Amino acid sequence: MFRVDLSNPVVFVGALLGAALVFLFVSLAIRAVGKAAQSIITEVRRQYAPLPRENDMIQFPADFEPDYGTSVDIVTKSALRQMILPGLLVVIVPIAVGVIFKVFKSDPTDLIAAQAVAGLLMVGTIAGILVALLLNNGGGAWDNAKKYIETGALGGKYLTLKDGKKIKNPTHSAAVVGDTVGDPFKDTAGPSLHVLIKLLSTITLVLAPLFI
Repeated sequence: MFRVDLSNPVVFVGALLGAALVFLFVSLAIRAVGKAAQSIITEVRRQYAPLPRENDMIQFPADFEPDYGTSVDIVTKSALRQMILPGLLVVIVPIAVGVIFKVFKSDPTDLIAAQAVAGLLMVGTIAGILVALLLNNGGGAWDNAKKYIETGALGGKYLTLKDGKKIKNPTHSAAVVGDTVGDPFKDTAGPSLHVLIKLLSTITLVLAPLFI
């Protein structure tokens, strides 16, 4: 009978690698968004640099038209390039565990390597679901907090002083910081974990004979 016994140190290490894979994948996905965002910030600053300012706020001319094509090109290229490593990671780790852990076989009929991969799949799926729920809901909460303030709550986006001068609301600025973290949580890392879970199960099932 095939049994996944987490009390076995070899199987436990395989399961631990499954949990670690989830967090490493998430960190790579968030870092990929950060790099793409930095490229967009640089491009936006380049396009907005010539525009006039008043009270530290940009004044857009009536005929101003942003160069959307360049921004879309930056995001598309960055998305394809930065997600190569996380994608390869999900494919390589189960195969590496199943092949390398064969060194712990005590006899030709021992299924310790397959059990280690099964532990990786089991714990990786559990951790992936929990982390995905955290990222999707936490990121959504931060995003909605910013939108809630922009409706006028907590002072709104700008504060009006007694002399009629408008200044940026620091509460809104703080919410923008939260939204900056929340967007990669709910739009990239969280949804990508569902793909990770599907890939883990598909790879382990298709390549199961390789681990026996």
